[in-house]
Amino acid sequence: MPVKRLIVTDVDSTFFRQEVIELIAEHAGTREEVAAVTERAMRGELDFAASLRERVATLAGVPVEALDKVRAAVELTPGAKELVAECQARGWAFGLVSGGFAEIVEPIAAELGIELLRANRLEVADGVLTGRTVGPVIDREAKAATLREWAAALDIPLAHTVAVGDGANDLGMIEIAGVGVAFNAKPVVRAQAPHSIETRLDAVLDLL
Repeated sequence: MPVKRLIVTDVDSTFFRQEVIELIAEHAGTREEVAAVTERAMRGELDFAASLRERVATLAGVPVEALDKVRAAVELTPGAKELVAECQARGWAFGLVSGGFAEIVEPIAAELGIELLRANRLEVADGVLTGRTVGPVIDREAKAATLREWAAALDIPLAHTVAVGDGANDLGMIEIAGVGVAFNAKPVVRAQAPHSIETRLDAVLDLL
């Protein structure tokens, strides 16, 4: 009987090549400011939830139509599509958990047939972003909790789970997964993750 697995990856700078919040910030004229805070948060120097609030606040006033342009600008990481296809071929579950935004991730996930997805949501009023998110923030603890929740719902032991990410907020899920993988990761993540890969996301399959 082949082993059923659950593979969960981070989105920004892991499944996507870019940081979505920086693409949105381009429309607010705050990209450099936001990128500097993102970098510090991913290195583990700032609390993720606080850094998210600070960055999202700079997006206030961006028209919601700008999100269509952001989606169009997103590039998948090399090997991302192939990893999803191979998981589907093997009957494995694949999920995305993101400190980024559902408004961008959901349509792209749907195109790839990915049903497991959790991400932050942007608050919109009168057709523009308010500079706030709605609902619980998807931070390090929420990512780890999501991995546990999905594994339990699918009746897959944690030993048969894989977690992949690049930033400090991915370390919780990387630590509890059966196979924890740093991908093109910040030094703090490479130092703590059991496995580390670069360039292609489907290189994860070589670890299994």
